[in-house]
Amino acid sequence: MTQRSLKHSTTGRARKVGRLKRAKRTRLAIRESNSLRLTVHRTPRHMYAQVIDAEAGGDRVLVQASTLDKTLKNGNGGNVEAASAVGTLVAERAVAAGVRKVAFDRSGYRYHGRVKALAEAARAGGLEF
Repeated sequence: MTQRSLKHSTTGRARKVGRLKRAKRTRLAIRESNSLRLTVHRTPRHMYAQVIDAEAGGDRVLVQASTLDKTLKNGNGGNVEAASAVGTLVAERAVAAGVRKVAFDRSGYRYHGRVKALAEAARAGGLEF
């Protein structure tokens, strides 16, 4: 193999390792603040969001929403519109469960595109972070 092919074969792994380091750092800071966290996970096809309670011993999921929900499963799940629909749905479910204030855990992803759309829709839905 040439030097160029070795360089490009490890970039995906290095990118993931960096993202996971950022996520870990954020989660430690949120755990110290003892607050609920709205965590986001994205794949090329879908978006997932969960409100997690870290105070109850282990990590307990209070509410969740994703593009795989039956109410949202029409159309493409990997675009900005689907992400904002997930943000609205998770905010609606969280407010119904009595949750208003959360810490936003973007899981090391950039606050841009689908992650930003989900966060803004959750804020518009009544969550504060």
